[in-house]
Amino acid sequence: MNSTPLAERMRPKTLEDYIGQGHLVGDEALLGRVIRSGNIPSMILWGPPGVGKTTLASIISSSLERPFYTLSAINSGVKEVREVISKVRHGGMFGGNAILFIDEIHRFSKSQQDSLLGAVEKGDITLIGATTENPSFEVIPALLSRCQVYTLKPFSEDNLTHLLDRAMKQDEELADKNITLKETGALMKFSGGDARRLLNIFELVVNSASSKKVEVTDELVHKVVQENPVMYDKAGEMHYDIASAFIKSIRGSDPNAAVYYLARMVEGGEDAKFIARRLIILASEDIGNANPTALVMATTTFQAVERVGWPESRIILAQCVTYLASSPKSNAAYSAIGLAQQSVRQTGNLPVPLHIRNAPTNLMKDLGYGKNYEYSHSYDDNFSAQEYLPKKLSGTTFYEPGNNPRENNLRTYLKSLWKDKYGY
Repeated sequence: MNSTPLAERMRPKTLEDYIGQGHLVGDEALLGRVIRSGNIPSMILWGPPGVGKTTLASIISSSLERPFYTLSAINSGVKEVREVISKVRHGGMFGGNAILFIDEIHRFSKSQQDSLLGAVEKGDITLIGATTENPSFEVIPALLSRCQVYTLKPFSEDNLTHLLDRAMKQDEELADKNITLKETGALMKFSGGDARRLLNIFELVVNSASSKKVEVTDELVHKVVQENPVMYDKAGEMHYDIASAFIKSIRGSDPNAAVYYLARMVEGGEDAKFIARRLIILASEDIGNANPTALVMATTTFQAVERVGWPESRIILAQCVTYLASSPKSNAAYSAIGLAQQSVRQTGNLPVPLHIRNAPTNLMKDLGYGKNYEYSHSYDDNFSAQEYLPKKLSGTTFYEPGNNPRENNLRTYLKSLWKDKYGY
């Protein structure tokens, strides 16, 4: 059995075999004409996973017969970029014709992207970057201004079906089997429009059969996918299942499960900033005032991930994840804003008490705005027991401190101020 994955065996080698992006590489399309002219600019290929960004870069290189270097932003950094540039600059008369392809360029930090600028600007290399994220946000302006941006479209169901048909006819291993595509719904769902994923799932399903006669059904596809948990789909159902398990493990104070699901996402190629954003939300929603440092930690993690890039960001994320999972938990702040919003929807725009209204004009002062307001810092303990809520809501408790050491201290402090007003 060939150990090369089906998606790799079926990778198109020419523009004629390349499907789904006719708007870019068709006979009359702009990029197609540019490639055929042999004089390509540095470019960013932007599109969802599995629509042929890497394949297109490879086809461009082979059709132009130019040296081709490839790096993945997941496991490469400034050192690797400089090594490639050095090879190109010392490559003799053909050095300046080299193409450098960087997969997932949005994962490069600013400093990593900066390391490309000089070589691109001088023409030492022609850069082709691939990204699933909007390059306007993820590629530094100086580099973006030196590149053309080409947008690849998601594959249609017809495109994906065509890929399956072609694989069954052209791949030697599949052609040796009697395969019937009875149902394709599950294949389409789990692929999420990703051709590479579609073909790899299809190959797993076919190879799971005990004979050369294979009937592909939705039930069989579900069974095979569920038996292969390492398969992680950034666009489909499993993405949300693993993200949910990740969040619930942290909420449940299990750092071991949390770091396991983090590893599932890292190995599956999840965007580090997606993970970091979820940690910021969780730090307030599930930890809150039980440990205010959690939000600081999560926010700093996002900033660090943004600057460092892969692969080192996995270490930063692991530190934050294990810290948050090991932290005391409280959803009191989350509950408070929910109750307050519900109250606003039910009671509408209740009038703000006059004494705490702003009074920038004499007319407002004459109407009583700000009258008898008690400046808290002028009183003992910097506190005055005046009314702040609208009259109709006086005494309503929205924030109920959680039962943990920090919030129990807050509860004691609030009770010392407000006595029995809020039931603390």
